[in-house]
Amino acid sequence: MGSMRRGLLAKPGAAAYVAAKQKEPRGVSTPLKLAIWDVDGTIVDSRQVIQKAMDRAFRRAGLGGIEYDRTRTIVGLELTEAVTRLAPPDYSAVQAVQLATFYKEAFVEQRAEAGFSEPLYDGVRDTIERLVDAGWLMGVATGKARRGLDIVFEHHGLHRYFDTLQTVDGGAGKPHPRMVLDAMRETGTDTFQTVMIGDTRFDMEMGRNAGVHTLGVGWGFHTADEIAEGGADSIHHDFAGLDAALDRFAAAVDSAAGQETGT
Repeated sequence: MGSMRRGLLAKPGAAAYVAAKQKEPRGVSTPLKLAIWDVDGTIVDSRQVIQKAMDRAFRRAGLGGIEYDRTRTIVGLELTEAVTRLAPPDYSAVQAVQLATFYKEAFVEQRAEAGFSEPLYDGVRDTIERLVDAGWLMGVATGKARRGLDIVFEHHGLHRYFDTLQTVDGGAGKPHPRMVLDAMRETGTDTFQTVMIGDTRFDMEMGRNAGVHTLGVGWGFHTADEIAEGGADSIHHDFAGLDAALDRFAAAVDSAAGQETGT
């Protein structure tokens, strides 16, 4: 049987967990650590479904479709901003909203089609479970709307791992730091205790704008060069490398906390 935090019950709320940590005897408590994850291209391999939905949307708008190499450049942004960047220069704001609506409709249609798949990347669940068992808090900062995030997380049984879920419904999207700052506020963590994990330059820019550590992953939408341009502290191409970077980050947080308390 898995640990209690991986059980059938939902993971305890972040506020309750933080309160429990604060009650631990001095010298026993371990510092809080928060891993904030992007979703598309980081946790979930949604490359094919996003491209198919965007291509359908462009065709319905009479724009003749779109190539993946263009679509991938805007993944992570709020949807209307994303399609505005892809649309012709003379596209109006009203037309951009309609194009975004076509995209949403195309995505919903795909979910009802035979063979629809939005799989987890191999290794991501193991890494998340390992961090949770080590006492990390888990967060999400995604360009998805909350409804779309809930569908994905319910399908894969991921809700129970996460303490804070930040989506574009709550305000400014990437690369604005709002989602990272809200996640830290909800979990009671500070910048030096927080790491942003993502596959695009927008994830890295958001993390940098919030003042947190940034770890890029090379299995999603953006290239390593693009992620580096976003300001990634390091970039990893497999979960072994990401796990090692997270362990180094955790050790640095523990060391800093030990110096503050004199232990």
